[in-house]
Amino acid sequence: MFTKTFPFAALGSKARLCMAALLLTWQASSHAALTMSTTRVVYDADRRGVSLLVANPGKNVFAAQAWVNTEQDDTTSSVPFVTNPPLFRLDPVKQQQVQISALPNALPQDRESLFFFNLQEIPQLDDSQANVLAIALRTRIKLFYRPSALKGGPQKQFDTLRWSLVQADGKRRLAVDNPTPYHVTFSRLLLNAHGKSQNINTSAMVPPLGRLYYDLPASDKQGPLQVEFSTINDHGSSSQPLTMTVAQPH
Repeated sequence: MFTKTFPFAALGSKARLCMAALLLTWQASSHAALTMSTTRVVYDADRRGVSLLVANPGKNVFAAQAWVNTEQDDTTSSVPFVTNPPLFRLDPVKQQQVQISALPNALPQDRESLFFFNLQEIPQLDDSQANVLAIALRTRIKLFYRPSALKGGPQKQFDTLRWSLVQADGKRRLAVDNPTPYHVTFSRLLLNAHGKSQNINTSAMVPPLGRLYYDLPASDKQGPLQVEFSTINDHGSSSQPLTMTVAQPH
């Protein structure tokens, strides 16, 4: 995402409304001016805290707000994390370290818990820009809280994923069962059937100790099936691909 300002003084009220609607749509595909040192945060429970760097590589001054919230992105659910500083100024070509600290909590100890770290950037305008609209953009990245009882790391366990062809919601679907205590994010998932490969949409994560379903292409519902997949590791990189057989009902 990126932040840009627009002069609205010369626009009529209808034009302003149309422009505002356009900007709301355009915001989703724009680029943030501030950058972060990571694309995901892993918080090991036995650590006092984790930190990341927020950088301003541009020429403009920004105010920034940082906080942690739930996957639902609501403002009412309490979360056992605080950020320091929660609000700060970032001058051009400067960096700010943001510390995330956990509070006493009753989170599950047999699996990871998912939260999101939020960074909202607010352009700072001077008096000469009174008739300029400033757009505050927000970036969210995943924060995984990992209990100290979990050992071995996720990448060593993803070969235990179980794939099967099942009947769900009135149709045959590809199911993946995750017996591990870690979230699984696929960077790539291919379905191999009849000598052909087809990409499967993998936007959703597989929850710990949970199951996820994928729609099957109609032509690939019969015959032997295999999946080839790569996952995203703690550093945001893709793992080496694994190939596994899809179990089918007899």
